[in-house]
Amino acid sequence: MISQTDTLRPMVYTSLFVALITVGAFITIPIGPVPIVLQNMFVLLAGLILGPARGTACVAVYLLVGLAGLPVFAGGTSGIGKLLGPTGGYLLGYLPAVLVTGVLSKTLGKKPAGDILAMAAGSVVVYAAGVPWLKIAFSMSWGKAVSAGMLPFLLGDAVKIAAAAVIAKKIRPLVKL
Repeated sequence: MISQTDTLRPMVYTSLFVALITVGAFITIPIGPVPIVLQNMFVLLAGLILGPARGTACVAVYLLVGLAGLPVFAGGTSGIGKLLGPTGGYLLGYLPAVLVTGVLSKTLGKKPAGDILAMAAGSVVVYAAGVPWLKIAFSMSWGKAVSAGMLPFLLGDAVKIAAAAVIAKKIRPLVKL
C-alpha cells in the first residue's frame, strides 16, 4: 500500500526544484540579449535528482507558471513574450535538456563522471534550441548568434556543471523518491 508520504514527497521535491529554478532566474548578470543565470544549473540538477520524468514535469510546471504570468523568468519577467523573444529557445530547450540529463544520468549509473557527461549533453540541447532561436529573433548571422548566445556562457556552464555534480553527490543519498 502506498502511504501519503510516498505520494507527497515527490511533489514536494518537484515543487522545491521549481522554486530553485525560479530563484536561479533571479540571479542574473545582463550581458546582452541573453543574460547569465543560474536557472540552467537547477534545470540540469533537477534531471539528476528527480530523474527524467519528474525533472521534465518540474520544468514544464516552471514554464507554465511563467506563461501564466508569474514573474519566474530571468529578471522577474513572465508571459508569452519571453518565449517569443531572444531567450525563448533557451527556455523551451530546458524541457528536452532536463529529459536528456535525467536519462543519461540514470543510464550511466548516477556517478559524478556520468552526471557531468549528462549535464554537458543537456547543455548542448539548451544551446541547440537557444542559439538558432536567437539567430531568428534578432536576424543575426550564425557566427554572431553563437558569439552572443553561446561562447560567453561556456566557462560559466562548466563551473555550474561541476558545482551541480558535487551537489548531486551530496543530495542524492538524502532524497528518497
